[in-house]
Amino acid sequence: MAVRKAAKKAVKKAAKKPAKKVARKTASKSRGKQLRVAVLMGSKNDWEAMKSAVDVLEGMGVGCDVRVISAHRTPDRHSAYVAKAESKGIEVFVCGAGFAAHLAGVTAALTPLPVLGVPLDSSALNGMDALLAIVQMPGGIPVATFTIGKSGAKNAGLFAAAILAGSDAKVRRALDAYRKKQTAAVPERPF
Repeated sequence: MAVRKAAKKAVKKAAKKPAKKVARKTASKSRGKQLRVAVLMGSKNDWEAMKSAVDVLEGMGVGCDVRVISAHRTPDRHSAYVAKAESKGIEVFVCGAGFAAHLAGVTAALTPLPVLGVPLDSSALNGMDALLAIVQMPGGIPVATFTIGKSGAKNAGLFAAAILAGSDAKVRRALDAYRKKQTAAVPERPF
């Protein structure tokens, strides 16, 4: 009996530890900023791809609240977070998940705020399963869907910034500067 209790305790501790690590890494970048975009991922393994969204947003001065929240494995954590997010200043959700990829859809079902879905290539199907799961939302529960992986996360970050730029001149200037810099980096000739 004592062994079983110790095992349960160890599993709970291990399950909590990765989520805290991810949150700490990004919290230091967003320190002092109003957290306006929630970047959710179904697993700590998704951080490598989802970091692209956070990097773009924080480069434009937009604070991000980064969380590991699974629609399947942590449903109570997910619903509690989404229920309180708007009152804490969150204006947009960026959700990345692989496999069945229900995180974005379940988030959209719980909030009227914009939800951007990033399919991740974490399965044997290289993200096609996640892409189809996110893009096939029923009418009435919209989720903006992006390409698979890091590029999708980066574009979701840029799209979240564009949403905020409609009412925030500082974010608009940062987005305009980002695009000008991107354009200037394209050479006229390949040689």
